[in-house]
Amino acid sequence: MSTFGTLFRVTTYGESHCASVGCIVDGVPPGLKLTAPDIQVQLSRRRPGQSNLTTPRNEKDLVNIQSGVEHDTTLGTPIGLLVKNEDQRPHDYTETDLYPRPSHADYTYLTKYGIKASSGGGRSSARETIGRVAAGAIADIYLTQVHGIQIVAFVSSVGRISIPSTTISSTKEDEDHVDDVLNPEYIQLLKTVTREKVDEDITRCPHADTREAMKARIIRAKEANDSIGGTVTCVIRGLPAGLGEPVFDKFHAKLAHAMLSIPATKAFEIGSGFAGTEIPGSRHNDPFVLKENGGLTTSTNWSGGVQGGITNGEDVYFKVGFKSPATISQAQSTAQYDGTPGSLAARGRHDPCVVPRAVPIVESMAALVVMDQLMIQNARRATAAPLPPVTSLPPTMVLPPASK
Repeated sequence: MSTFGTLFRVTTYGESHCASVGCIVDGVPPGLKLTAPDIQVQLSRRRPGQSNLTTPRNEKDLVNIQSGVEHDTTLGTPIGLLVKNEDQRPHDYTETDLYPRPSHADYTYLTKYGIKASSGGGRSSARETIGRVAAGAIADIYLTQVHGIQIVAFVSSVGRISIPSTTISSTKEDEDHVDDVLNPEYIQLLKTVTREKVDEDITRCPHADTREAMKARIIRAKEANDSIGGTVTCVIRGLPAGLGEPVFDKFHAKLAHAMLSIPATKAFEIGSGFAGTEIPGSRHNDPFVLKENGGLTTSTNWSGGVQGGITNGEDVYFKVGFKSPATISQAQSTAQYDGTPGSLAARGRHDPCVVPRAVPIVESMAALVVMDQLMIQNARRATAAPLPPVTSLPPTMVLPPASK
């Protein structure tokens, strides 16, 4: 389906080479100050042609607000956002009339619908993510202004080159003396990284010792008419405890849903992720401690800010894996739609690695999840507010008040 969200709902439209792409955003609170330049910031971070590490397709991706905003203020009604496609080259895709591109969506879309877009990736193209980023920008503005929530993503690996993060090095069966899951420097990066720091380099990697090697790896793939994958890590700071709807709409389940709906994604992990499977529970558990200003916090955060599918007030951090882009200019042995063997060297303009441009897409999808879950929780609390206070809890279960 093309709609995401429950109370904060986004419906995207458009294909890679149609007249325009965009979205309808429903559920935006009335009274939010909003202009096209506010939304444009994230769209410009996503747009193609930013550097020699990205596709040369030249799109300005300028957003036009069609509805739901007057005098730079949201009306509370659906907001229509439109971005024109200006640099289409459908003639670059005539070979897809004969061949389904390997590991692309040509074959599966044709199988499912009995028809497919004649050029580009259609709805499976990264052009579709423009609507997500535009909608996510609105959510992000509200979350930042009203709740002080910060969402920052960055490139954490390209191919086998990655920011040093884990401290687990032992391969012995004896797990009594294993190291922590993440090293202190990486934990500090998650606590302090900003979008400004991420955007200092075209790789969108905030780790100076790693990004030059990443850059060289992407250029090597590009010069070989090949591609390479990578990962994007995202941290959400300032979340309140209590977000998430067990059991099927747990907070991290909604995050995984959002992230794995992004084109080219293949993996998702939250908190310690797969590395957390390698250490015993006695080292992996996050003990509770009293905050200086009251309330509970945890002394470690291997859970990634989510326990039982509900946020606990700690930073949420997760990683998304992106495959090497499927469309490459190398000749590949494959078969035509009728099964006739042949060779396909795709044309068109494509990213040799998608992760630098995927950073704002990951941030935007995270913002959509947080906004929706926050509105659901606020609706629950508002509905319960007129009811008498709960008095059946034992005294030992009353939480200490947190100062504001």
